[in-house]
Amino acid sequence: MRSTKPLRSALCATVAAFGLSTAALAETTWDMPTPYPATNFHTENIQQFANDVASATDGKLKITVHPGGALFKGPEIKRAVQAGQAQIGELLISSLANEDAMYALDTVPFLATSYPESAKLWKESRSAVEARLAKHGLKLLFAVPWPPQGIYSKSAVASMGDFKNMKIRSYSPTVARMIELMGGQPVTVQAADLTQALATGVVSANITSSSTGYDSKSWEQLSHYYDVQAWLPKNMVFVSQKVFDGLDAGTREALLKAAATAETRGWKISEEKTTWYVDQLKQNGMQVLPPSDALRADLKKVGDTMTAEWLTRAGADGKAVLDAYHAAQ
Repeated sequence: MRSTKPLRSALCATVAAFGLSTAALAETTWDMPTPYPATNFHTENIQQFANDVASATDGKLKITVHPGGALFKGPEIKRAVQAGQAQIGELLISSLANEDAMYALDTVPFLATSYPESAKLWKESRSAVEARLAKHGLKLLFAVPWPPQGIYSKSAVASMGDFKNMKIRSYSPTVARMIELMGGQPVTVQAADLTQALATGVVSANITSSSTGYDSKSWEQLSHYYDVQAWLPKNMVFVSQKVFDGLDAGTREALLKAAATAETRGWKISEEKTTWYVDQLKQNGMQVLPPSDALRADLKKVGDTMTAEWLTRAGADGKAVLDAYHAAQ
């Protein structure tokens, strides 16, 4: 009688190969462009989020993080996700301020200047941001704030007049408007290009967080940091709604759970690291100072002007959000 062992072996090999093929087909890989260095706390938090997703889905969904603008530069990320060139991405919410005023809310100067205030503002404005993203086929997953924003300069600044004609780095339309009202010249520079812009004299001052100041080693070109705590801008992580809907229910649930965890963790890390970043600026020789009374008063006027301008642009929706925020104070 002929042996059936070869037949059984071939059948087992076929079944095994089919199983591997099915597993390979079941695995989904997403590319995630981010604008900031791999060592930045936002990127580290996102990498942990990606790890959590892979673990929770047993590898069914893997997110490959591309930091530092390596895959797409900051301004290109939203369009890349919309076009299907990437499935998920991160960017600064206020970088979209020209699209809709609601994206600019967290960078209205001196509206929300602490972590508790920023959390309240996000609670009241989140649904409005989600609705605007939805119109473009995008789904918000989570958002994390930067430390409070300060002003870096090459020399001492006593009042607003010291900014006249100074080339100051801007990273969003709202920041550019603030610089104009301060009498300076806004120059748009992405975070990944800031070190070079400072070294080559493209800008001689900067409005940003202690975190970005640390990442870009601002002390190598600039000498003063004024801790004005103007606002806490947020980065958001979003996904193509079409791609999200294509996941099975269990994977969607795991993704949303990991996103909620990343948001909570990110807010905590941001607040905890703020003091550390400021200390690093000091240790590297920067003069870290509070603004003078005159400068504080001048900046407050700029904030009042920009709040009024924002309300004009945002209309009834914006007023409703702002009223809810003030009522929650």
